[in-house]
Amino acid sequence: MKFSFSSAGFPLQDLIVGASVYFPPLFKAVMLGFLIWLVAHRVLRDWMYSGEIWHPMLMDLSLFALSVSLGLALLIAW
Repeated sequence: MKFSFSSAGFPLQDLIVGASVYFPPLFKAVMLGFLIWLVAHRVLRDWMYSGEIWHPMLMDLSLFALSVSLGLALLIAW
């Protein structure tokens, strides 16, 4: 007996573990953006906190917003 499960015909294809956990596309973009932000923050951290940037926390927040936007763009293109 061969069991093959494919969610191609279901209306909610983003369901994981039955009907208990749902990850909407915006959540996926935020998670992907967070991973991009982790890498970018690690690379730019010394420069941001060296004193050249007027407000490092705002720079960090804007970097996170750009990372989420890039994550959403990657999800749309994929």
